Amino acid sequence: MVKLTKIYTRTGDTGTTGLVDGSRVAKSDRRIAAIGDLDEANSAIGVALIGMVTGVVRDELARIQNDLFDLGADLATPGAIDGALRIVPSQVERLELAIDALNANLLPLTSFILPGGTPSAAGLHLARAVVRRAERSVTAMPDASHVAATYINRLSDYLFVAARALNQNGAGDVLWVPGGTR
Repeated sequence: MVKLTKIYTRTGDTGTTGLVDGSRVAKSDRRIAAIGDLDEANSAIGVALIGMVTGVVRDELARIQNDLFDLGADLATPGAIDGALRIVPSQVERLELAIDALNANLLPLTSFILPGGTPSAAGLHLARAVVRRAERSVTAMPDASHVAATYINRLSDYLFVAARALNQNGAGDVLWVPGGTR
């Protein structure tokens, strides 16, 4: 359990930050960049959630926000440490089931989709773009687990499908018209 009694510690004032194993790395380290990208993705999901009062997408996004903290803890724990919090295959499987369930009701794609539609869908498109950056950061880490990389890849897929679901199951998608503005 995390218990924070003091927010500032001054330990990062020299440009380093601590990892779960007690080691310190530069704040510019790839690992810290990936964790920061995950935090930004989580924040973008939080913004998208503002307009959602109820529903299966909202419930899944709440679980995903927790998963992203798990993933951050996973990345902040280098090496093999007994009892370390790690992303597990069942978290990936849950995302795949959620994607399949939403996708079953969507209109078929006839074009690429531009980010937009309802405010919540547009927020999820933005979150998806941030997740894609986080994916690039995670996969750039030489010791990132395959499960962690798979989870973040599946998450961008989920956000795309969820945005379409929030756009009236695809009927409200904003379609790309190749050369349409010439």
